[in-house]
Amino acid sequence: MFNALTNKLSDVFKKLGSRGVIKEKDIEEGLREIRLALLEADVSLSVVKEFMAQVKEKALGEAVIKSIRPDQQLVKIVYDELVNLLGNEEDTSLNFKSVPPAVILMVGLQGSGKTTTSAKLALKLKKKKRVLLASLDIYRPAAQEQLSQLGSQISVDVLPIVSSETPQEITKRALEVGQKGLYDVLILDTAGRLQIDESLMQEVVEIKKLSNPTETLLVADALIGQEACNVAREFNEKIGITGLVLTRIDGSSRAGAALSMKMISKAPLKFLGTGEKLEDIEEFHADRLAGRILDKGDVVSLVEKAIENIDQKEAEAQAQKMLKGKFDLDDMLNQMRQMQKLGSMSSIMGMLPGLAKYKEQIESVDADAIMKKQEAIILSMTKKERRHPDIIKASRKKRIAKGSGVEVHDVNKLLKSYEQMSTMMKQMGKLGSMSNLASHFMKKNPLMGKNPFGGFNNKFPF
Repeated sequence: MFNALTNKLSDVFKKLGSRGVIKEKDIEEGLREIRLALLEADVSLSVVKEFMAQVKEKALGEAVIKSIRPDQQLVKIVYDELVNLLGNEEDTSLNFKSVPPAVILMVGLQGSGKTTTSAKLALKLKKKKRVLLASLDIYRPAAQEQLSQLGSQISVDVLPIVSSETPQEITKRALEVGQKGLYDVLILDTAGRLQIDESLMQEVVEIKKLSNPTETLLVADALIGQEACNVAREFNEKIGITGLVLTRIDGSSRAGAALSMKMISKAPLKFLGTGEKLEDIEEFHADRLAGRILDKGDVVSLVEKAIENIDQKEAEAQAQKMLKGKFDLDDMLNQMRQMQKLGSMSSIMGMLPGLAKYKEQIESVDADAIMKKQEAIILSMTKKERRHPDIIKASRKKRIAKGSGVEVHDVNKLLKSYEQMSTMMKQMGKLGSMSNLASHFMKKNPLMGKNPFGGFNNKFPF
């Protein structure tokens, strides 16, 4: 969702970096462009003013003007202020300090993704806690059934539906079931509305009094734009929220909601919805998000995602096989499936430094659809063909293409990709060990192991 803002900020820093000597007027011009970039990203005017005042004070200081690389110093200042704005020092973990079950109250407008987010949160928590889900939405058709289906998909208990109950009655029953069933956490999915109204607010206020939640999370769609400030203000003033969950950050929103809602509500961002799958939710970290906005990536989150989703033993077995110079189409298929567990190609690229500008190109060619097509091609092959791709000639290619619903030239493209990967794996195998690989990589990349941005503290991610 940060593509537009990221690209504009990158252009500003690139322009400054291309000038030999930077004067005060160049810094001021860069600050004006940063201000416009934030406004175009739907960040509210009040937030922009406060943010830019902090940046300007530091950017026009003597340390920046006399710096060897003023553009890098300015990036550092903007990064630090983004981290401060997003709340680096705040505790973004959930509060479970209560007599079980600890209640998490999910609130927000209709269409913000509350029900799906409730299920995502339950899936994330079930690894360490016993979770019960309950839908209080008696107004939207099939809302309660939707949560029941999501609960069954992730193997999390959902409060049975009893027709004609009011949201308040459902809340009382959920608390009783939660206590008797020895659940650690109870997630209450409240009803949303198309717009903020008094009846909604009064209902949620009553539910909050009954349930005494340890967390009241406002779920908001990142596509909401300038309206984000009004939504955050209204819910915080009338109900009181302890945290924010921003959904659809993988969409085409302009990032303003993430920056504005935090500032207006004074409540910390706790989770980000990164995709449509139930696994696509991540804990919020201000420094990592600031790194993404400035196109410096978020390798830490990518590594955490890999540890969480990739089978360690299988990965080690694959690595040993590659070091021996062995690589067949089954291995290629396994690698593609491991990649798919990490999310879409565009989301992965957004976590790698300097690659955000290529996200739109990846999305335009639909790299994920291409990967699925390649998977279908490999699955249409026999075991022998996967292990010995060199036997795949014209007649076999036609059969494979027909079986996977593609053209022969698609099969040729896949085999060419395999040959390139296989050649690379054989070269890796000749190096013999992971230590030799690391040594070889260091020689090819003399900046590795050094800090090309001398003077930055260790917390700075680039």
